[in-house]
Amino acid sequence: MPAAVQQVSWPELAAVVGQEQLRAATAADAVDGVAPRMIAEPGTAEDLAGCLRWARGAGLKVTPRGGGTKIGWGNPPAACDLLLSTARLDRVREHAWADMTVIVDAGCRVADLQRTLAEHGQHLALDPLWPERATIGGILSTNDSGTLRLRYGSLRDLVIGITVALPDGTLARSGGKVVKNVAGYDLAKLFTGALGTLGVIVQAIFRLHPLPRETRSLTFSGTPEALEQLLLAILASRLTPTGLQLRATPGGAHLDVRFDGTAAGIQAQIDQVDQVGQVRQQRAAPVSAAADAPAEVWTSHQAIWEGAAGADTADAAAPALVARLSVLPARIAAVCAQVERAAAVRSLAWRMVVQGVGAGYLRLAGNEGDEPALRATFLALREELAGTGGTGAAKPGDASGRGGTLVALGCPLAVKRGLDVWGPAGDAQPLMVRIKQHFDPDGTLSPGRFLGGI
Repeated sequence: MPAAVQQVSWPELAAVVGQEQLRAATAADAVDGVAPRMIAEPGTAEDLAGCLRWARGAGLKVTPRGGGTKIGWGNPPAACDLLLSTARLDRVREHAWADMTVIVDAGCRVADLQRTLAEHGQHLALDPLWPERATIGGILSTNDSGTLRLRYGSLRDLVIGITVALPDGTLARSGGKVVKNVAGYDLAKLFTGALGTLGVIVQAIFRLHPLPRETRSLTFSGTPEALEQLLLAILASRLTPTGLQLRATPGGAHLDVRFDGTAAGIQAQIDQVDQVGQVRQQRAAPVSAAADAPAEVWTSHQAIWEGAAGADTADAAAPALVARLSVLPARIAAVCAQVERAAAVRSLAWRMVVQGVGAGYLRLAGNEGDEPALRATFLALREELAGTGGTGAAKPGDASGRGGTLVALGCPLAVKRGLDVWGPAGDAQPLMVRIKQHFDPDGTLSPGRFLGGI
């Protein structure tokens, strides 16, 4: 009998998690239109694991939830009976400031962790979306790193240990409290970005970095082609920016560069940027002189979500689609041109922000009733970026080296229900299916949300 209609003994779950921590779900708790029946908020990792064990035995489908800022990412779940919240797992367990590591519960909000670390002049070197609400478990599950990735690496580079609750109720640990840790399987990298489909992250250990003494940002203006050349020149130089992003709209483009360190060190790097820019302008279209930029330019990846489904706050009156894109840095300008052409066909507004590593966000926006246009434009762009003929494989004889990806993260349900947000899984699909079967053979966790419908 399907879990949605079978008789479930909820008092048994209440005995595990506590009656006061189990409540009926409301319409606001729906995950992409799929309404759960109950919400559980365990207060310990052991209780959370017990909830999973019980749900698996009862044949229920479970969706983990942290701060809820990215609960709409991925495909709509095939089923969702129980929302398993990490809200009460919110402690910073151990800040070994001398060793520059921290142990933190998955439900701890990113901004709260950063404030604790700042008391000792340290920080977790990432800047994800909506840090005041986003939780550690949530950013790990979605692999949301931000602009600091250029200098410090992604979340997979910063996490050195993890504890996860598996569907059978096992608490599995990998890694440890030292930076150079090579013992055992690296579950942290596997579970980062898995969207809660393999297990529920309950605790993580991170390497830390000192807070910078000073920070200064510059902005250049010009055509996407000219700014791309400057971006590539900076990447090829000995400069060490902590941020590098190209922002583009139909009205123009801007390149932002950020440096951290001492005042003298920052100035020395800015002087080198000027030299790189002058040499580059002798070979390509000119860009504007560097201008000091406010810190707010580094929240462009957050502002691009304003009003889009999947954002902290969304206005559904004007439909918008926000996608995560990944391209070679040398193809950023070409992608800008592709987006502008595709958006013009259906009179859609667009803007994008791409980091120096080639990862970024694209926003397409229309007017009421433009959902079909959003879907069609997104699908056309995804094929064009990947260099495919709609099959998910590169076209025979195509030596363009495009190999880009485009994943829909936030969009109206009317758009999402008509497409696979991930796109073709390619050769990795069989391996990913085997991994899913190994960790979650009954399909308890977030069924259907991840790549290839796993």
